[in-house]
Amino acid sequence: MLNNMKSQLFGALKKNLAVTTGSLIAFSAAAGTATYELTKESVTLTLNGKKQEVRTHADTVADVLAEHNIEVRSEDYLFPSKNTPITDDLNIVWEASKPVKLTINGTTKKVWTTAKTVKDLLMTQQIQINEHDRVSPSLDAKIQKGMAITFDKAFQVKLNVGGQEQQVWATSTTVADFLKQQKITLNELDRIEPSLNEIVNENTVVKVTRVEKVTDVVEEPISFAVVTKKDPQLLKGTEKVISPGEKGLVSKHYEVILENGKEVSRKLVKTETIKKSKDRIVAVGTKENRSQSVSRGNGTVSQEFYVTATAYTANCSGCSGRTSTGISLRSNPNMKVIAVDPRIIPLGSKVYVEGYGYAIAADTGSSIRGYKIDVFFPEQSSAFRWGRKRVKVKIIK
Repeated sequence: MLNNMKSQLFGALKKNLAVTTGSLIAFSAAAGTATYELTKESVTLTLNGKKQEVRTHADTVADVLAEHNIEVRSEDYLFPSKNTPITDDLNIVWEASKPVKLTINGTTKKVWTTAKTVKDLLMTQQIQINEHDRVSPSLDAKIQKGMAITFDKAFQVKLNVGGQEQQVWATSTTVADFLKQQKITLNELDRIEPSLNEIVNENTVVKVTRVEKVTDVVEEPISFAVVTKKDPQLLKGTEKVISPGEKGLVSKHYEVILENGKEVSRKLVKTETIKKSKDRIVAVGTKENRSQSVSRGNGTVSQEFYVTATAYTANCSGCSGRTSTGISLRSNPNMKVIAVDPRIIPLGSKVYVEGYGYAIAADTGSSIRGYKIDVFFPEQSSAFRWGRKRVKVKIIK
């Protein structure tokens, strides 16, 4: 009985001891966990614009980011730096860089950037932007992952259009695209230098020659022909106009090439007769004068006929002042001399010229052919007053 009671008492004590020991272990574990949590640092973490509060035992900023599976690139934005120790209430900001394809003046490269806009990216690349530069997409465009960005630096180019030269801004492109940018419309015949496929650079001079093909119609008169007919009813040396003649009219069509408004070539492509000319018909006398010679105070008239008479002086342009028979007209200004065609009036003949008087046929002239004479005057004014007239000439024996 006594032994049984001891056994029950010992069992109860053992059970209570086990419960107490378990409770102590659980309490110690709970106390340890609470202590571990209480020793963590409180950190504000902003990842790509999203803010969160975290508690950590990490030693550095790099360790905190590693806990969030973040690999930091050198191009990423990170503040503070990776090696900064963790302190309570520390603010960590991380912005991941984005890959873009950047082409500058034809050269392409891959760039990682945290820039917000295209303009910001170009500034980080130390590119100064001019208002004439060409950028695609626009400077205000937001940076997107994998975006393709093109930047072409503008430069000045000489542009000559139709002879007018100016300095304009351009980027490296073909001549064809350059002209489109300058809003220049090309005509079918225009000449462009250099060719439309050439690339424009700073040393290029773009020249547009405006070429036009036009038709020019010119009306020109057609001279009439002079037809002579022998008339036995008229005295030899006399003429009579039967028909005065009439000028014709022809239309000539020319193909004219103009470059910058100036004519460079002209080609006759068509001729049209608008009005035909009419010949002048002149009757020339062939009848011999068989009248009896008439006695005159200065001799006998052997022949008389009409001629066209002009006048000259000894001081005319190209004149020597001496007749073809050797008479010095300058030394003998008062002599009555005429120039003749020796075939009609023999040199040395004494003549009577209507309106001029008695004279000597003592000179010739290159333009004196046929029934023409030239009468001599000492003064130029007298020669001018004589002019050109039709007069009767009598040859005196």
